[in-house]
Amino acid sequence: MLGSKLDILKQEWIDVVFNGRNKSYGAYELRKSNPKNTNKALVYGIIFFVFVISLKTIINKIEGFIPKPEVKMKLTDVVLTPPPQEKKKEIPPPVEPPKPKNDVLKFPPPIVKPDNEVKEPPPTVQELKVADPGQKDIKGDPNADIHIDEPVGNSDQKAVTEDVNKIYTTVEKLPEFPGGLAKFGQYLSKNIRYPAVDRENNTTGKAFMQFVVEKDGSLTDIKVLRSPTQAMGDEATRVLKASPRWVPGVQNGRPVRAQYTIPISFTLDGGE
Repeated sequence: MLGSKLDILKQEWIDVVFNGRNKSYGAYELRKSNPKNTNKALVYGIIFFVFVISLKTIINKIEGFIPKPEVKMKLTDVVLTPPPQEKKKEIPPPVEPPKPKNDVLKFPPPIVKPDNEVKEPPPTVQELKVADPGQKDIKGDPNADIHIDEPVGNSDQKAVTEDVNKIYTTVEKLPEFPGGLAKFGQYLSKNIRYPAVDRENNTTGKAFMQFVVEKDGSLTDIKVLRSPTQAMGDEATRVLKASPRWVPGVQNGRPVRAQYTIPISFTLDGGE
């Protein structure tokens, strides 16, 4: 009984332990039925584990046998609004070409006809010495520019060919913030947030900014020309992007795209 391997759950050991004692006590029954209970627990555990792993597959199989309810579709009439009509762009009338420098004499196309059927005799050689041939008679302007391969007319204004997208660096009337520079200073004081790092380092200075004031007053192409710190340049850029529309610059009586440069001050004693 006392071998090299000791199994205290064997019935022989249980009988030795409980020899002469009350075997009706619960401990004897528990030890006696322990192997049987352990095997049952192991089997039940395996069954429960397999059931949990296979639960999703079982549910899918059951759903496959249950017919799905028919999906009812509800049709609704949708009334589409007609697309907005595009406004027709008004085509401006053609501009009368400027006057030529020399007089122009009407030179009809050469057609062979009897002399009695000629209604408009061509200009003579003497007349063409001081005038140019053309489609109609035009009085020249000695102060006009010389035009080659360009149409001419009776307009007193000189033809001006100009790039509408040109950015002017100097204009007759500079662009300005609504209300002038004083209002612009108030706008900066109210909206600029001093960079925290520069405030801690007691950094001050001016950020020189350059931008383009468009014909509608909006600001584009905002650049930092020079700034004490990167944070100050970024803050000045942010404030200019949020700026209200400016009054555009004027050249030849009409608004144009104008380049503008301005310093923005950063101070810690009540400045912007």
